[in-house]
Amino acid sequence: MRDKVRIDPVKALGQANRKDHRLMRAATYASAATATVLIALKLIAWLTTDSVAILSSLVDSLLDLVASLVTLFAVRHALVPADAEHRFGHGKAEPLAALTQVGFIAASAVLLVLEAVERLVTPQPIQQTEIGMSVMAVSIAMTLALVMFQRFVIARSASLAIEADSVHYKADLLANLGVLGALIMAGPLGIGWVDPVFAILVAGYIAHSAWGIGVESLNMLMDRELPEDDRERIKEIALGYPDVLDVHDLRTRKSGRDIYIQLHLDFNGILSLNRIHSVTDAVENEIMEAFPGAEVIAHQDPVAEDFADGIPVEDSETGSEKDKG
Repeated sequence: MRDKVRIDPVKALGQANRKDHRLMRAATYASAATATVLIALKLIAWLTTDSVAILSSLVDSLLDLVASLVTLFAVRHALVPADAEHRFGHGKAEPLAALTQVGFIAASAVLLVLEAVERLVTPQPIQQTEIGMSVMAVSIAMTLALVMFQRFVIARSASLAIEADSVHYKADLLANLGVLGALIMAGPLGIGWVDPVFAILVAGYIAHSAWGIGVESLNMLMDRELPEDDRERIKEIALGYPDVLDVHDLRTRKSGRDIYIQLHLDFNGILSLNRIHSVTDAVENEIMEAFPGAEVIAHQDPVAEDFADGIPVEDSETGSEKDKG
């Protein structure tokens, strides 16, 4: 067995989790606050300019606020520790919230397309573009700051709900930049058709982003296995211990930011129980180090000494034959 420094992964993980939880909560509060301010600013800008591009950004921000509130409550619920009725925790509140957000995103895309098409059919002049451009510049700065903070939190916590929420604001950032350009072209340059055309492009981007989040949320809700690279990494860790002859029945799934890993380890039956238990603990600890937030359960299977040679052996309890195959 490898010589490794003994650590307490549960204690270390608990300390890291508390920091991540604070960051996740802070991200949800920042998201809701940013959406509220942006709605107020964009409402003023739309009423002043009558720009459909600004209206598209306003509609998206309204849905962002609803989605941000959904995320806030979902994250708070997901961070509640496991209890007697939810032994695997409450992590699936995150993909549920993400799917809800996908619905809002899709609705916003449809509304934007309808409004933009109507404006293409019935063009209307844009007024006081200077005010609109000033508001969009402020919106860009606020949205960029929020997206950068969310990116930091996602890297630390791998929260799907916050990642889905961040999609809204990334779309907002792109939309705000485009709206600013549309206002410049529709106002000083007098190219009015750019305004509704850009709204349609933003709607397409929003819908594309929603699709990716929706697929990931469904995979998590359906307990899809971890990517094959991660599964191979788990096997490599276990087989890195000479006493582990083989790994089988590997099962993995993800629930929110929590990962659950179950596997069976084959050991030579002549080894002592203490040695098998010690190696199993080491395997579990190393897997937890490689996959922070993971709960790992390894089951020990004793096999005959000649198992490594691939020779069928007789099970002493059932009389059946086993073969490494």
